[in-house]
Amino acid sequence: MIHGLLWFPLLIAFVLLTGLGWLERRRQNLYLIWAQGSELAKLDGSGAARLKDGILTWSSFEAGTFKEQESFEIKQLELLELLALTSGEAPLTNESQGRCRLRLIGCGKEIDVPFADAERARAWMSELMEKARCDL
Repeated sequence: MIHGLLWFPLLIAFVLLTGLGWLERRRQNLYLIWAQGSELAKLDGSGAARLKDGILTWSSFEAGTFKEQESFEIKQLELLELLALTSGEAPLTNESQGRCRLRLIGCGKEIDVPFADAERARAWMSELMEKARCDL
């Protein structure tokens, strides 16, 4: 009996990890469908984003679906800034890593797109600027 009680927490942990793995797999499959046909797409802990037909759209994963947060037309992009996620309006330095946000400015709108990784955000900055120049 005591041996069964010792293994019971491991059984609970296994079931919990299996369930979390299934949820992540489902999220990734939904992302693949959502991002299909996109020129540029990302999925991370901050959410999902895609560039499709000149419109940048980002979403969060809620209740088993991607809920669209906002969109921005790339042709209207005037300025693109990389900012720290939590420290107000402070720009992110080149050495900084971790969570950050891209601020898209254009046509009288300022919109922030969150990123879980600063390197990926820097790569997106260059890609978006190239796409904005091509659309002009």
